[in-house]
Amino acid sequence: MIFDPWWLAYPALGALVGFVAGLLGVGGGGVMVPMLTTFFLAQGFAHEQVVHLALGTSMATIMLTSVSSLRAHHAHGAVHWDIVRRITPGILVGTFAGTFIASRLNTVPLAVFFACFMFYVSMQMIYNAKPRPARELPGPVGTSGAGLFIGAISALVAIGGGSLSVPFMVWCNVKMQHAIGTSAAIGFPIALAGTLGYLLNGWSAQGTPPFTIGYIYVPAFLLVGVVSVLTAPLGAACAHRLPVSMLKKIFAGVLMLLVVKMLHGVFG
Repeated sequence: MIFDPWWLAYPALGALVGFVAGLLGVGGGGVMVPMLTTFFLAQGFAHEQVVHLALGTSMATIMLTSVSSLRAHHAHGAVHWDIVRRITPGILVGTFAGTFIASRLNTVPLAVFFACFMFYVSMQMIYNAKPRPARELPGPVGTSGAGLFIGAISALVAIGGGSLSVPFMVWCNVKMQHAIGTSAAIGFPIALAGTLGYLLNGWSAQGTPPFTIGYIYVPAFLLVGVVSVLTAPLGAACAHRLPVSMLKKIFAGVLMLLVVKMLHGVFG
């Protein structure tokens, strides 16, 4: 087995991803995708596949991180399982379908879409945008429809859905901490459907690097995933103690720098 020195960078990325996932109720894909894209380009992976591999690997890793994060938030009584049950059918369908769209896009438009969405997420965090609570959650059909949209977008950008599901739940009068905790639980069906989709869509892809299954680069998945599981509970604990709004602004700035770095690598 050939050791790649770049593998040493993956545990550090996992530590950051896990903390962010627990703290903000997001899957960590906003950090993973630009970082993994940069790492994959440096490792000499095929330019036309780096973003697809980053998305697929990120989704697989979120599957592990979300379990650790949701358990920590559940321990704080912050997960509304009734919402999770109602939104999951739409989440599964939307996410799985979204992977087929992403797999058929070229690297550049896919990277641009990711960058635009992450810019929206960053602005949301910087201004601490919170939709005014205006109503209760819709019925099963309406909630599942929201899950369909959240899942589809999540598959295209490989996030746990927190940047969409948290505002949706807050708008429906769910307490912020509970929206974050519930979003962490929603991240698992998103990651499960997304991982399966990227696995199937990349199965017959030509020219993928060694140690790859579908669009999932196994060394990154394992090394990022294992460490992120350990740090996610720490982030979840901090979410109930620290001024999250200030941390979100810092994270948003870092996120935009990472996205710019990714775009520079893709277009360069």
